Amino acid sequence: MIAAVLLSAFLAFQAEAPDTLTVAVSGDIMMGTTYPTVRLPENDGKYIFKDVAPVLKEADITLGNLEGTLCDGGSSTKAPGKYSYSFRTPTSYAPLLTEAGYDFLSMANNHSNDFGKTGMDSTEKALDGEGIAYSGVAGRREWVVIERSGVRFGIAAFGHNSYTLKHTNPATVKSIVDTLVKVSDIVIISFHGGAEGSDKGHLPNGPESYLGENRGDLRAFAHQCIDLGADVVYGHGPHVTRCVEVYKGRLIAYSLGNFCTPYGVNISGVNGYAPVITARILKDGSFVDGKIHGFIQLYGKGPRTDAEGKVARHIKALTDADVPASEAKVDEKGNIIKKKQ
Repeated sequence: MIAAVLLSAFLAFQAEAPDTLTVAVSGDIMMGTTYPTVRLPENDGKYIFKDVAPVLKEADITLGNLEGTLCDGGSSTKAPGKYSYSFRTPTSYAPLLTEAGYDFLSMANNHSNDFGKTGMDSTEKALDGEGIAYSGVAGRREWVVIERSGVRFGIAAFGHNSYTLKHTNPATVKSIVDTLVKVSDIVIISFHGGAEGSDKGHLPNGPESYLGENRGDLRAFAHQCIDLGADVVYGHGPHVTRCVEVYKGRLIAYSLGNFCTPYGVNISGVNGYAPVITARILKDGSFVDGKIHGFIQLYGKGPRTDAEGKVARHIKALTDADVPASEAKVDEKGNIIKKKQ
């Protein structure tokens, strides 16, 4: 009798879960800020995601990085200076993230603590109110499981700041990924790391630093995650895009750059390249194929369709140069295709 019940449950799961799943990932999101002055898009941001939402909403699960806070007050934790930025987006903007299609947002970055505990509490409350999952701050919500189409997606986010789950600590990474492998079917890892600037598009070998801070050895980190059982690894942090790699049959996007940062962030030239990468994966997490959907940010407006294909060609060039041993290639149209073995 027990065996029959188990078989029935298994068959029900098999019928419910699709053969392939689509994961969509994007980079940094900061929809506008009220600090130190008010810089918000027109119509309360109603149209900032208009070009990208169809791609984001089509995926089974959509993930990005919330580069800042969702709060309406509080004091900045950062001292004034040339390299000091604090981002405070009104909580009334939280529904825009739901409308765009986001299921998960990383908080493991150097702006989630811009307004201290007040800002973190407010951000989490705003995301909870929208049903958007999040993780990445040590001692708070360190990982989540989201179920879609009968599949459990286990997700964690890592950063380089003292208050985040640090990707520079291999023991922490192992502990979190090991846990997710046990409780989920597909494991997705987000990371914020790497040096910053328009000249930081190439992925180096070895560790990176910025303003004296260790920003991680991102090749080693991403490979460690997959070696431990992760299925998709995506990054952000350098404020520019980087290469994509398929390693041991799993997808890595090393940086998706600035995605929706209409104010307060340099979006000129390559800094404004704002891709969405979608990947089809099997139920065991292995990569089938993918697509780089190109968008370019417009000041005060957000990401808009890259009709000329600049973004895809740029990521192709970075991929060809930086990860020649990747198990997949990027073509001129942004298709990510497995190489013939």
